Amino acid sequence: MSKTILKAEHITMQFGGVVAVNDFSMEVHEGEIVALIGPNGAGKTTAFNVITGVYAPTNGAVYFNDEMMISNFPQGKMKKMYAGEHQGKYTKKLEKTPDQITKLGVARTFQNIRLFKSLTVFENVLIARHMRSKANVFSATFRLNGKEEAQNREETRKLLEIVGLLDVKDEVASSLPYGKQRHLEIARALATEPSLLLLDEPAAGMNPQETDELTAFIKKVKEKFGLTVFMIEHHMDLVMEISDRIYVLDFGKPIASGTPDEIQNNKRVIEAYLGVPEDE
Repeated sequence: MSKTILKAEHITMQFGGVVAVNDFSMEVHEGEIVALIGPNGAGKTTAFNVITGVYAPTNGAVYFNDEMMISNFPQGKMKKMYAGEHQGKYTKKLEKTPDQITKLGVARTFQNIRLFKSLTVFENVLIARHMRSKANVFSATFRLNGKEEAQNREETRKLLEIVGLLDVKDEVASSLPYGKQRHLEIARALATEPSLLLLDEPAAGMNPQETDELTAFIKKVKEKFGLTVFMIEHHMDLVMEISDRIYVLDFGKPIASGTPDEIQNNKRVIEAYLGVPEDE
């Protein structure tokens, strides 16, 4: 089995009296595309936000390349669960911030596109490149480190060429068609030089043609950059076409995991999406 890049361990996320995610565990192995699916309100986005450091979990831990990024195993119930030699490991609290997680090699996109809409395509990607710069923000802004800035600009140009956006590099981001804006958001994530790319509903709001183009685009950048990909998505055609494995949540609880064929034929998954006849 290939190396485990991302692991979530017993993730629980509670908001007041509502348990949005309940004891969710999963693994993503190097080079895979893994999807997290489920009906509306299943807890997918909450789980995704815990994994990316937006939320600190009520219980659980997240690892990247075997390094604990986020954890919260309070004394009490979870301590009893992990008694013995590992007990100390599971009683600490750790919260890396989203920017710290990005520097480890994890990049994400958002369901609602968050581009710098008044800046050009080139500027959007260049700003993301500065995440890897040695210069501080002041130096980068005023180009005081000329050699590094020139290198960043060249790498930005190369990236835009690879992803097919070089011809629109001087266009304002908000002027691009919706599908191209989504490509740009992924390109901006790639500019941080991740090994793990997290996609939050990448096909949201797309028409069938844009979805097909996005499917091909994800396959292309995954192979070109040697990425591991974890995504949440509602569009089942996209999920089934490009995923190696799939996890399913329903009402915050994991109900299934497996290959696309296994998931499509899983009775519990079918019931979660389609419901169960009243007489059953």
